[in-house]
Amino acid sequence: MTNHARDIHFTLNGRPVSARVESHLDLVDLLRRLNLFGARESCGQGLCGCCTVLVDGVAVSGCLTLAQLVDGKAVATVEGLDASGALSPVQQAFIDEGAFQCGFCTPGFVLMAHQLLRENPDPDDGEIRDYLAGNLCRCAAYPEIIRAVKTAARRMRETQPA
Repeated sequence: MTNHARDIHFTLNGRPVSARVESHLDLVDLLRRLNLFGARESCGQGLCGCCTVLVDGVAVSGCLTLAQLVDGKAVATVEGLDASGALSPVQQAFIDEGAFQCGFCTPGFVLMAHQLLRENPDPDDGEIRDYLAGNLCRCAAYPEIIRAVKTAARRMRETQPA
């Protein structure tokens, strides 16, 4: 069996990147090669959300996405949310509300919350639960996560220009 490697070019957290990738390499493993460790493989089946990455602004399971498929696309990881040097409102709210225990699942929740608030700037508890249903927290920090999303939403609305 031959391994078909090819060069891909994409934008990673706002910066152009080139990489040579094998046909079987998934996005989480490519990110690890690039020294980004926020997206984490846990279940390997796209069921837990720990490996969430945004590709062209849409959340995907990094463990199920072949690296070759991001050629020409924009990839954002949790590390890229604080590009200005300051934490994003979602990241800060997760800290302020203690919306994590072990932290393993937190990057996936943060990215999903970021996407949710782009789509719905004022979600209620049920909408938050539904949107984050694909992310699992083994430490059961769910009440704190919901509070963090609501806190981030409020702060983002308050800082929006009138």
